[in-house]
Amino acid sequence: MAILRKILFIAVLVLGVALILSYYSFELDRIANIQEAISKSEAELARKQELVRIYREKAAFYKTPEGVEHLAREQYNLIGNQERVFLLVSPDNEPNFNN
Repeated sequence: MAILRKILFIAVLVLGVALILSYYSFELDRIANIQEAISKSEAELARKQELVRIYREKAAFYKTPEGVEHLAREQYNLIGNQERVFLLVSPDNEPNFNN
């Protein structure tokens, strides 16, 4: 009967150790997944912070007179007061200004 108790005790002990090791393994995998998610989130955060920095710089630039002038030139094809416009035309494609 003592041998049976030893066998039962060893079997329960082995099962307990196996259960603890498998649980520990699952927890290590879970920790690794969480760390991977954290690193992805940190990279996304850094990318978005860089975008915010760029947008703030652009907003600050477009609040200045030079920024407004740049925007007017680039998007609306306007010119400044002291500037001249030269129209370069090829001989085979002359514009008709008589309209």
